[in-house]
Amino acid sequence: VIIPISQHKEGVLDKAAELKQRLSTVARVVVDDSDKMPGWKFSEYEMKGVPLRLEVGPKDIEKNQVVLVRRDNREKIFVPMDELEAKVRQVLDDIQNNLFEKAKAMRDEKTYVATTMEEFEQTVAEKPGFIKAMWCEDRACEDVIKEKTGATARCIPFEQEMLSDTCVCCGKPAKHMLYWGKAY
Repeated sequence: VIIPISQHKEGVLDKAAELKQRLSTVARVVVDDSDKMPGWKFSEYEMKGVPLRLEVGPKDIEKNQVVLVRRDNREKIFVPMDELEAKVRQVLDDIQNNLFEKAKAMRDEKTYVATTMEEFEQTVAEKPGFIKAMWCEDRACEDVIKEKTGATARCIPFEQEMLSDTCVCCGKPAKHMLYWGKAY
């Protein structure tokens, strides 16, 4: 989103429209030329989840620059106008990678291992997240786990880990490691 600062001043809205045109090949862009105060606009687009805010005002036009503000870490980046398209593309890629890495880290932090049914039940009760556990492929075991804990099978990963030789539920030889989880 492009937020014109002091939009009533000469040239600001024209520059915002020009920037929108330039960036239309890089990303989906809107110019907020409403009469709301800039702080209101910042908050509104933050709540909407817009990843990158571009601010342009008379001082920026004078310095031939714009200000980019990242939603993921609130970093302000001053960018010369002639580097804008490349920098926006790079910053959007950085935001995407940063969010992906944060999500992976959170997933890893909230994934636990259970090798017995007792461990499984305790983990479900005390630690929200995913549980890695071995399974014998018997539908009855899956049903028992769901009945006892509320957890269901989420996925069978392509890359298997042998956490133990036996099914977490029945003790028979295990065939797969599964991720289990409980919907809240």
